[in-house]
This record gives sequence, structure tokens and C-alpha cells, in this order.
Amino acid sequence: MQGIIVKGIAGFYYVKVDEDIYECKARGKFRHNELSPLVGDKVEFDVQNGKGFIMDILPRSCSLIRPAIANVTQAIIVFAVKNPDFSTDLLNKFLIQCEAKGLKVIICFNKIDLVSKEELEEKIAFVNSIGYKVICSRAKQGEGIEEIKEQLHNNITVLCGPSGVGKSTILNSILGRNAMETGDISERLKRGKHTTRHCELIEIKGGYIADSPGFSSLDISDIKKEDLQNCFPEFNEYKNDCRFSTCMHNKEPGCAVKEAVLKDEINKNRYDFYVKTLEEIQNRREWK
Repeated sequence: MQGIIVKGIAGFYYVKVDEDIYECKARGKFRHNELSPLVGDKVEFDVQNGKGFIMDILPRSCSLIRPAIANVTQAIIVFAVKNPDFSTDLLNKFLIQCEAKGLKVIICFNKIDLVSKEELEEKIAFVNSIGYKVICSRAKQGEGIEEIKEQLHNNITVLCGPSGVGKSTILNSILGRNAMETGDISERLKRGKHTTRHCELIEIKGGYIADSPGFSSLDISDIKKEDLQNCFPEFNEYKNDCRFSTCMHNKEPGCAVKEAVLKDEINKNRYDFYVKTLEEIQNRREWK
């Protein structure tokens, strides 16, 4: 039979087929091949004498390390507009990670009642200018939750974002229960605490959402300098018009991306972040 792993705990994997769940263990061959089943994997399995065994893992579209999950198609990046304070650079790091994995991205601005209408509109305009959909929410009051639910259909979705922005509250509101335990916000650090111990996929609205703390690492050291530009979708319209096909959009002459920045067709702050990140990757490679 074929199904999708929706939960994994202590070497047991729970595989969903239609409305049924089968408890399975992985065959030893996976250990020899240094391959472990992940939540989100589509697998072939067999049931023998009432015990399930995973026989094969079908090809993955992508895999994440933290959380350990495969075949994610969509990330909803949650940022509070205040408390904790909004950071454009931090948002850009999350965007790079999602783009590097080929995920569809939606940005959710939470706690919108904590800033003025003008400040909120400024943040929305910035995100719209780089081509991403925005959802505004007040998760504790339930505002914006239905709009988030509408985006889950036919997707495996993970929530990600900094600590304390309301990811757990949003997930709990989506599911109508406390799927993820939440703790108090540290008054000193303004960061959230949660006690999720494993990743689990929960079916809702014709898709799956991960009951998971989301990305806990923003390391982008594995991204090649040549691939970084692909993590900035606003470059796509221009990069084929550069003088050189190998243009890195930094110091090369005849760069259409730099021209677009000068014409305010590409956000300058985003471009400056690209250059800074590109130089960090180059310096890291040279140091190694």
C-alpha cells in the first residue's frame, strides 16, 4: 500500500491511507543507506501479521532539517509587527531559506493592533513590492485565521518565523484546539516558549499543516553564491537582460538588475541585503 507519514515517534511511523492510520517500523535497509523516513514522506508499506513495515520511500520534492519534514510545498512566515520588533533583515533570511527549498511563501503580519495603520501599510507595501502575498492577523482575537485556512488546500504547510510572534496561537486557532503547547512570553527577551517534541502533520481544509515549531536555524551556508539570486524572485524579470549570462548582479558592468534598482523597480534595501549576503557566502567559502 501507499500512504503518507503523518507522525513519527521513537522509531514508529504512522502512515495515513484515506481515513486509516497504520503504525509502521522502517526496514533495516534504510539505516544501511543512511536514509531515514520523515514526516511528510510518501511511502510504500506492507502489513504482515498485524505489523506494518515501510518498504520504500518515494522521491521527495524537498526536505527540511528543523523541523524534520519532507515534501513541504508552502511556508507561512509569521512576523509580529511589534513585540518583538519587526526586522527586515530577519524576514529576508526566512525568505531566502524558503526560496532555496522551492516553497510557495505567504507572509502573515500578526499583532496588527500594536502599530498605527500607516506603519502597517508601509510594511505591507514593502512585502507586496517584492511579490509576496500578505495576510494580516490578530491571532488571539481570531482575526485573519479564516484567510490563512483558505491557503492550506492541496498543500503541506509549515509555519515559520521568529520566537514570540504568535505561531503557536495561529496554529491553535486554525485547529480549534491546543495542538501545540504554548508558554508565556519572556518579559526580558520578548520570546515565546513551546514544548513541541515531535513533528506531526494534521489534515485540514484539503491539505496538511505541520504541528511543529518551524525553522529553528537560519543557516544559509549551504546555498551556493550562484544560486543566491534565485532566492530573490524580483530579480527574475531582469536578470536575463544582463550583459553577461554569469552576472552575479554585484560589480559586473551592464547589469539589468542594478539598473532596475536605480530606477526604483527593485527595492534598494532588498538589493543591498542580497549584496551583503552574497559577500558573506563568498567570504565564508574563501575562509574555508
